[in-house]
Amino acid sequence: MKFTPPVFEVKNLFYQANGQKILQNIALSVLPGDYCAIIGPNGGGKTTLIRLLLGLETPTQGEIKLFGQDLGRFKRWDKIGYVPQRAAQLDQNFPATVLEVVKMGCISKQGLFKRMRPEDKVAVHEAMVKMDVLDIQDKLIGELSGGQRQRVMIARALASKPEVLILDEPNTGVDVVSQQRFYKLLRELNRQENMTIIFITHDIGVIVDDIGRLFTINQTLLTCNNPKEAISCEDMSKLYGIDAHLIHNHHHH
Repeated sequence: MKFTPPVFEVKNLFYQANGQKILQNIALSVLPGDYCAIIGPNGGGKTTLIRLLLGLETPTQGEIKLFGQDLGRFKRWDKIGYVPQRAAQLDQNFPATVLEVVKMGCISKQGLFKRMRPEDKVAVHEAMVKMDVLDIQDKLIGELSGGQRQRVMIARALASKPEVLILDEPNTGVDVVSQQRFYKLLRELNRQENMTIIFITHDIGVIVDDIGRLFTINQTLLTCNNPKEAISCEDMSKLYGIDAHLIHNHHHH
């Protein structure tokens, strides 16, 4: 049995900014194929944690490993697809077509001016098919609805054929039908392609049946391997100041 290291492994992680303690003593590991949700109050450090995992911020203390390698030495960023906050609200006037934006997903690994290899073109095409944006590939980003833009940004993240997809509250400004379609897609990526998914969200009710693990972050971390149990747990809402009404399960099958 070959040992596969965790996708992310974090130990003893502290982060301070401007004298404020934002994250304290976080330890977590995310395994290949996990579907994790991260919830917690605004300002609790969820986005900061993701930025630390991606090397966009430097921890005050602690150790972060990606695929078994120290973050400082990690080079394979194409393995990680990232859809940042408010991706669906991208600058309306950004003068790029859908195809151009999705191609950017391959550029990170190639450098800006290298020509796309044939396999990159295939990956871009597949990502657009998967996200159902092929028929709008020549439209400008500014002409799209929030739901369409969201799908374009996820296609962009998928274009580098990542093993991990990290989404930071991707549903801001997206209608409910688009959201449901999006959850279904994530579920398929996770189950059929064994993609590891880390999903920051305010509302875990809608995906509680899909996720395997729940991380609650409010400076410190509460981990839960059975999200359904956490949701019935009132202590959690008290402890973390999360609105209980956000958390109840309103999935209709």
